[in-house]
Amino acid sequence: MATKHEQILQYIDELPVGEKISVRQIAKALSVSEGTAYRAIKEAENKGYVSTIERVGTIRIERKKKENIEKLTYAEVVNIVDGQVLGGRTGLHKTLNKFVIGAMELDAMMRYTGAGNLLIIGNRTNAHELALKAGAAVLITGGFDTDEDVKRIADELQLPIISTSYDTFTVATMINRAIYDQLIKKEIVLVEDILTPIEDTTVLRTTDTVEDWFTYNRQTTHSRFPVVDHNGKVYGMVTSKDVMGRDPHTSIEKIMTKNPMTVGGKTSVASSSHMMVWEGIELLPVVDDANKLIGIISRQDVLKALQMIQRQPQVGETLDDIVTNQFTVMKGKGKGDDVYQCEVTPQMTNYLGTISYGVFTTIVSEAANRILKSYKKGDLVVENMTIYFLKPVQIDSTLDIFPKVLEVGRKFGKVDVEVFNEGILVGKAMMMCQLIDRS
Repeated sequence: MATKHEQILQYIDELPVGEKISVRQIAKALSVSEGTAYRAIKEAENKGYVSTIERVGTIRIERKKKENIEKLTYAEVVNIVDGQVLGGRTGLHKTLNKFVIGAMELDAMMRYTGAGNLLIIGNRTNAHELALKAGAAVLITGGFDTDEDVKRIADELQLPIISTSYDTFTVATMINRAIYDQLIKKEIVLVEDILTPIEDTTVLRTTDTVEDWFTYNRQTTHSRFPVVDHNGKVYGMVTSKDVMGRDPHTSIEKIMTKNPMTVGGKTSVASSSHMMVWEGIELLPVVDDANKLIGIISRQDVLKALQMIQRQPQVGETLDDIVTNQFTVMKGKGKGDDVYQCEVTPQMTNYLGTISYGVFTTIVSEAANRILKSYKKGDLVVENMTIYFLKPVQIDSTLDIFPKVLEVGRKFGKVDVEVFNEGILVGKAMMMCQLIDRS
């Protein structure tokens, strides 16, 4: 049976998009405490199908599909720009497809403004009205208000009219930044994107026997199965190794591996691959917050996903991308003799104008990654890093990075990295890396 928390989440999920939600209303409707209702609303907000706006309240918004993640709802825009909703709040759940900056003549502006747009403009009341009638929401910059007639039109058409104290340029930058951050998130493949769902997963119960394992093995040709109790909670894992030589009537509960490693749906695929390689696991149960089985991922699924990520074009640029884009290679004489150069740009410095510790960490990790790839194909995860010497490096300096492979095995690599600026040693690091073979 579902817990109260799960029941509330299901109740919220089934509410119509645009519906207003309150802690008190949910507590009353489902006969739960206000504390329990509050926790569930917060989780729904984290999962992206509820949005809380100051002076408006909490509303049910559209749950985003991964491919639609770069589209924002008007509710999210209000939060991004610290806005105040002047009218049309019943339309806050709607998604905008593009924003238009109103810095031109009225006729020209209206040619660019259509349904599903967001017009960003100052205190031009006639433009506010025309945009709403064209099916667009309006974001008024500079903290200005609008006419009561315009607010009434916004309410009738269910199109939000929002006011923010920021100027047009700042607002456009803030919205762009939010879309950009979501594009970076879109690239990070999560376990929930690749799992085999529970309805397609073969599971064994704690009450099953070795004979049942052989039946499932013949039906599916799989040799590893998660074991769940009567509530569907993951209890163990059973493999061919566990059943070999056992009496057919032996209970699965007696021979399974108890408390197996599990992952959540929001775990990244990269993190799961790390766990699987390090622990030598072929199959991982995927569980929800209550440890109930929601599906499985296999090592094969993870490797396929990693290969797919590598083939995808970059969309959003993370800080790591900014740093590694500065890398140039100075070819060495032999294998593993490459030297790298990297320029310290303003984005890579701290408030003192010297290279930040995080950027230095990225530089030595990237150098180790590249040098180990000349020995072995695949990915690596830094298991341990010691930076044992670091001097301040000024902005606009050019760094020479000398990685040296000390040892490389089938599943690990040990690299020492020395960093010079104008011939002077400015940093040293030692890294132990775990190699993830993609073959």
